[in-house]
This record gives sequence, C-alpha cells and structure tokens, in this order.
Amino acid sequence: MLEFGDDPEVFRSNVSTWIEDNCAEALRVIPRDMREICWGGKRFAFSSDAQRDWMQAAAAHGLTAPRWPVDYGGAGLTRTQEKIWREELARLNAPTPLESFGLWMLGPALLAFGTHEQKLHYLPQITRGEIRWCQGYSEPGAGSDLASVQTRAEDKGDHWLVNGSKIWTSYADQADWIFALVRTDREAPKHRGISFLLIDMDSPGVTTRPIRLISGASPFCETFFDNVIVPKQDPAGLSRIVGEENRGWDVAKHLLTHEREMIGSGAQGLLGTRSLATFLADLDPEILQDPVLRARAVALEVDSLATEMTLERYKDMAKQGGVGHASAMLKYAGTELNKRRYELLMSATGSDGLDWDGPHGALASEWLRTKANSIEGGTSEVMLDILAKRVLELPSQ
Repeated sequence: MLEFGDDPEVFRSNVSTWIEDNCAEALRVIPRDMREICWGGKRFAFSSDAQRDWMQAAAAHGLTAPRWPVDYGGAGLTRTQEKIWREELARLNAPTPLESFGLWMLGPALLAFGTHEQKLHYLPQITRGEIRWCQGYSEPGAGSDLASVQTRAEDKGDHWLVNGSKIWTSYADQADWIFALVRTDREAPKHRGISFLLIDMDSPGVTTRPIRLISGASPFCETFFDNVIVPKQDPAGLSRIVGEENRGWDVAKHLLTHEREMIGSGAQGLLGTRSLATFLADLDPEILQDPVLRARAVALEVDSLATEMTLERYKDMAKQGGVGHASAMLKYAGTELNKRRYELLMSATGSDGLDWDGPHGALASEWLRTKANSIEGGTSEVMLDILAKRVLELPSQ
C-alpha cells in the first residue's frame, strides 16, 4: 500500500502527485465521455488502455474503496483523507477509477452484516472491479411498499429454489451477480420472513429484459427467476445469505440509507466540476445577462453549496453510528436540487436544448433522466413521509 503521510497537507500533496502520475491526461477532461465511467465486471469492456490502467492502479492501492479496511481491499483512509482524495480527483478532473453498486450499496451492507469470511471473499473482488453487482429490490407489486416482496426462495435442503421477478433492476443485463430480497418464510409478517440473498446472474433460469426510458436509454431492466437453484453455500463454504435468515429487512434498511446518501449526493452530470455559472457562460457568454436567469442561477448555487456542506456534516456524523432516517432528507434535498439544476439549464438553452441532434443533445437526455431521481431509492413522497414520522415525529392524523 502507498504511504501518503498522516499530515493532511502532506497527504494532499502526495495524493495529488500520485493522481497526476497514474491518471492519463486523456481521461482528465470535462465534460466527460460517458464511456469513461468504469463499471468493472466480467462483461465490461474498457474504453481505452488508459481507463484500464487507471482503475487497476487505484485498485492495487485500495483507492477504489478508500475508507474500507485494507484486509477487505480498501485503503483504510480516514474520513479527512478520503475527503482530500475526492477533492484532488475533482480538482485534477480525474474520473472516479471505479463506479459500482458493490461499492455504494452491497459493500456497506457486507461490512455491517457479513461474516468475516464473506467480507474476505466478496469485498476485494468488488474493489478490484472483478464482479459487477445489481440490486434486486423492487417488484411490480412492491415498489414504495418494499416489504411486500413476493419473490420467494423455497428451502430445498442444500439449496434455495427461487421464483419471481424484479423490476427497475439497474444494469441487470450487464451485471454478474445480484443481491436480492426474497421471501423465505411466507407465513411470517411481511417485514419478517425476508432474506438477503446473493445470486449468480449466470444461473440457469435467470433472465433480464431492458426497459426503454423516455430519455432513450435503457439502464433499467426486468429480471425474472424461474426455478433458479441457489446453493445455500458456495464451494468455499460461504453462505449465500447476508445476515440472518428471515432477517433480511434489517440488511435492506441499512443498504437503503447508503443508497439514498449516494443518490442525494447529487452528481453534477454534464457540469462535472464546473459551477453552474461557469457552465452557463461556456454555453453562451450572454446567457447570464438575463437578470431573472442570473438570480435563479445564484439561488441554485447557494442551495447547492448548503446541501454539500450538510452532506459533509452528516458524513462526519456517520462516524458515530450512521445518519439513520436523516438519509431520507439528504436523498430528498439532493434529488430535488438536481431536478432544479437541469430545469434551469433547459430554460437557459431554450428550444436548442430540446434538439437531440444539436450542440446540446446530451442535455435533453440528462434532463429527462433527472425525473427518475425522485423515484429511485424511494420516491420524494416516501422520503417526506419518513421525515414527518421518524424525524419530526408528527402525528399520523
């Protein structure tokens, strides 16, 4: 592992030099080509040797999962060091070396509920980009009411027999494995009798079907399980269930807090590291001469900075035991902010922004994609309900 030093300024200087030495100039551009997002996995094709080299260099030193313990493939950085690492990536326009549902969601769940053996087996594979995971939560009859999942796993002695379907499974057609909520006790109350099961997507009986969205892309899929055999233990003796059998709801809730924090962090998309004002000026230097548009842009920038500071504060609080239901606030604030950001960009570009074949073609697609922000990971209405009941403790009537 690299030794960047404990002093924050020494760490910043050393990590900055390391990024410049290991991340090719061809990758450090804004706006970034979507092909430069590295998802990893057996089916992933690197867009260039530079992209592969950057991911592998970061993974070799645990920097794809900076805060995870070294034993599990991470770098063991402190919260302050991780923040500096992210800041230097942004300052140098370097892409995140690896994006992954394994890093954002499954990893934190395994760290909290997995056995030591499960962590040693699965987490390093995630950090090295060897396995790409997808999330099997929502079903046609279990969206906002997630605990109503009906995909069932029947106990057949040495294996589970899985039947059912999932919907809105992001990138299921490109994933190697899926972490899924399945019902293992059909007689138990709906929040009980659910288990958190790991399933190989190459298993016979697993099929996927992409769902075409209004943006023209198909990141979401339907996923079907038809008599899928899932061994209770893999050849190494590892259980395919994370946490306790029939207590998967505990794992699911923990994972959702991380998913909502991730969605609420408000990725800038086309803006990259640029401020909204800079982005608008790059589109057309005359745009900000409009006083109404300028006022909207300034208000949005202030709200963006306030949200970023709040997110950082809650990340610090997480060191003391997590943010709990406050993740609903972060998710709601971040997604609604991102929708406002793209509404403003569409207003600024006018009819030109709607021309998919014009100079701002990607903008329309990104704008339409933001509509899903207030649905995925829990709708904005559900987030507000959680805040009202669990944080503000308002009466139901």
